[in-house]
Amino acid sequence: MNLAESLPEHQLPRERLLRHGAAVLSDAELLAVALRTGTRGLNAVELGGQLMQRFGGLRGLFGAAPAELRTVPGLGAAKACTLAAVLELARRATEEDLRRLDALSHPDRVKQYCRTALGHCKVEHCIALYLDNRLNLIATGELARGTLAQACVYPREVVREALRHHAAALILAHNHPSGLAQPSQADLDLTLQLRRALALVDVKLIDHLIVAAGEVVSMAQLGMIAP
Repeated sequence: MNLAESLPEHQLPRERLLRHGAAVLSDAELLAVALRTGTRGLNAVELGGQLMQRFGGLRGLFGAAPAELRTVPGLGAAKACTLAAVLELARRATEEDLRRLDALSHPDRVKQYCRTALGHCKVEHCIALYLDNRLNLIATGELARGTLAQACVYPREVVREALRHHAAALILAHNHPSGLAQPSQADLDLTLQLRRALALVDVKLIDHLIVAAGEVVSMAQLGMIAP
């Protein structure tokens, strides 16, 4: 009997991960590794698959609040916290990469970070990436959290936070829970207001990214932000 045959069914994904790496595992199997155990009538892999089906995939699952996750039979506080921790670790890993890089020279990394940070959110969130004069990341921070339709961002708050971080430039990003990644007229108006307000304190608004349904659109690349 080999090792895989001697293991309980819920441990098989872990054994495969150790032998072949995480990339060979399905989404449900990766969730099973994080969840560790299943629940009554379901092993860990089946529980992972059921969670993705219930929440509409990984993005929906990670966008669920811990309280919402705990309504799933067999998914207690420990498992809900584990899933929240996995997402936060992914966000911090991409942020760590950005801190080592010139943000303008690696736009795909910036988009990846924003997709990780915002792509799962069910209501609008707006964040800022604060950069030094070499365009290296100083810090990130949430500026606003709104309803399904909008988040209120006030230029004075953005200016205050930019000065607090001693930023020379910043990148703004927010999500569209509707799933449409194209900038709206309201997005364009806000971007122009922020660019003018930040210019008064010699801080440059480099880009405004819109995140929706796994897609990230750059307003700078669309020519919507003046150089």
